Amino acid sequence: MDLKKRIIQHFEDSAHLKLALAELLAEPIAASAEIMVEAFLKEKKVLACGNGAGASNAQYFSSRMLNHFEMERPGLAAISLSADSTTLTAIANFGHYDQTFAKQVLALGYAGDVLLAISTSGNAANILNAIKAAKERNMSVIALSGGDGGLLVELLEDQDIHLGVPNDSPARIQEAYILILHCLCDAIDCLLLGVD
Repeated sequence: MDLKKRIIQHFEDSAHLKLALAELLAEPIAASAEIMVEAFLKEKKVLACGNGAGASNAQYFSSRMLNHFEMERPGLAAISLSADSTTLTAIANFGHYDQTFAKQVLALGYAGDVLLAISTSGNAANILNAIKAAKERNMSVIALSGGDGGLLVELLEDQDIHLGVPNDSPARIQEAYILILHCLCDAIDCLLLGVD
């Protein structure tokens, strides 16, 4: 096995996917930033959730909103629903892992808030239920999913946005997610701070 060649292939595959996504996702990422900025300006918040690496993505995005990305600005109201291990385990302990995020959305979410739902497959039950709960609360949904989008895309409505990564490799999907989140953070800052 030629490990160097294999490693180079990973870099090339990642780069090709990201370049292909630039044209596909630039407009929906911009629209997502506009939805979030509108919410922030109305003193609303973003609730972010995901499982595994998606949980890390949700926490990372929330941290960039609460602190800053690359430009100094006041903190923005964003909460990672994946970060509170006490709440997650309490809900799961009663056999309701599929409700770990939905219960939080119903308790913390209000009309005008935004749900950022992150799922590699688009089929995680707790993410699907979080989207349903967000709909009950009259919240907008911005959803990231890989592959064909999974069941998640069937729950989205006209005002919602799907940021889909049409690839079957979880590693490539996660690499694309971090770039998408960076673009989203930068776009939000540009809109709020008036940067061209």
